[in-house]
Amino acid sequence: MRCFRRWESERFSGRGSLGDEPEDEGDELSRAGNFEKNREGEVLGVCVRDDTGGLSRETGNNGAVTRGISLMGRVWFCPFEGAEKLLEIWFAPSAAAVPDATSPEDGRIGLRKISSAIWEEMLNIVQCKVLSIISGAEMDAYLLSESSFFVSPHRIILKTCGTTLNLLGLPRILDIAANHANMSSVYQCFYSRKSFMFPERQLGPHRDWQQEVQFLDNIFRNGAAYNVGKVNGDHWLLYMTAPGDDIRACCSIPPAIPIPHLENTFPDYTIEILMSDLSPAACDPFFASFSSPETPSSHAQALSKSFGITDIFPPHLTTLDAYSFLPCGYSSNALIKWGEDPFFTSSSHLSNGNEASAVREGYYTIHVTPEEGWSYASFECNVPLPPTRCSSVPDANAIPDLKTLVERVVSIFQPGRITLTLFISSEDNESDESGESPVEAAQRAFRAALCAAPVMGESQKGEAAHLSNGEKRVCKRYRRTDKINYEFGAYDLAFASFELYDKTHK
Repeated sequence: MRCFRRWESERFSGRGSLGDEPEDEGDELSRAGNFEKNREGEVLGVCVRDDTGGLSRETGNNGAVTRGISLMGRVWFCPFEGAEKLLEIWFAPSAAAVPDATSPEDGRIGLRKISSAIWEEMLNIVQCKVLSIISGAEMDAYLLSESSFFVSPHRIILKTCGTTLNLLGLPRILDIAANHANMSSVYQCFYSRKSFMFPERQLGPHRDWQQEVQFLDNIFRNGAAYNVGKVNGDHWLLYMTAPGDDIRACCSIPPAIPIPHLENTFPDYTIEILMSDLSPAACDPFFASFSSPETPSSHAQALSKSFGITDIFPPHLTTLDAYSFLPCGYSSNALIKWGEDPFFTSSSHLSNGNEASAVREGYYTIHVTPEEGWSYASFECNVPLPPTRCSSVPDANAIPDLKTLVERVVSIFQPGRITLTLFISSEDNESDESGESPVEAAQRAFRAALCAAPVMGESQKGEAAHLSNGEKRVCKRYRRTDKINYEFGAYDLAFASFELYDKTHK
């Protein structure tokens, strides 16, 4: 599903059906309907004859190596948009504030009571399918044909890549919450994405940022839209509503009922590491073999372990669900019991002893598009990490700090360009004793992870080096090209972009 949806191939070929053949067998590049160009007119992929009925490999004019799938005796190549659309909807400020918080069914409350079949019907609108589901104490993680879907009692997170119709699922989500969970008001909503590589391939409201904003404005009052970063380069787009904003009457949902704010010890926290131009050495393992006897899940689990993905967070605190796509691509969801880490259970980080017994479950999700020419990997996590820890040597059995997390993720994918965003609730977001705000501390951690010169003996051309304790570190040096901090009222944002200091070392 990730690479070979019928409707995507139809759009690419310029034909009404995949079975239509050209009138003759001349040069395919001479046919306007048989190849895809980028905005500069370079050929990105071409439909070619493949009499073997198998996997083929071709090179476009820009030198990008692509892979295609053989259908009806022909192989179809098209660029895949890795950058995800991220929709996050809160129906209450916490799980404790949902209407049925005191009357669980099989340990589930709120949105988690809704059956997977109902959610799958919504995902059909978005045009993606469920591959697998893992459940924790506090949330369910759906691995999709195009990225991920997370369901908590009070919140859903829908992250989809390719040409999925993410926002078209929003009205149905609101209807499901109202009719199946008695949650007819939205506490707050966020929609964000990185700038697309191939915006001309998007469908529906996703063809243009202004259309996406208009779609959301037709649902929410007082929403605000932002463009963060270089308009003519890598940038990040955000739409958000303030806590308590109403849903418009056009959605056929009753007016919002004010929800009392509940104090939370830890802030709402989301870190994204969005990576482009991945190292060829990092991409190669994500091309799966058709002859492999392994299942997509078992192959992905083995790949996760060998590539260090299972070591990003302590394995004993992590439940990992992963999938390898054919002919290429990788996705994983992980549930993390971060509340069991001593750093978070110590009295200095909790306002009262009762919270020490909370499960405190978070997630991370990784998605990889390894094709050369549009290679992309994303990492997203909501565990509230400290910027740095006192010890200079990371503990493999402990939740990493932000600096260590960035080092671990970047060392796996070795990208040429990186965009980082940290979104953190500001009401719980006080400056430390030195007066440094959390977003500024995060900026310092980003720079420390990526801009430090390699240590003696490390090769800039090699893969990530290993420290004495086995920890990987980034041995390529990056330079920061953007640093932007935003204050939105209820949330603060740290945005930063980096690129390889010397791309010849890639």
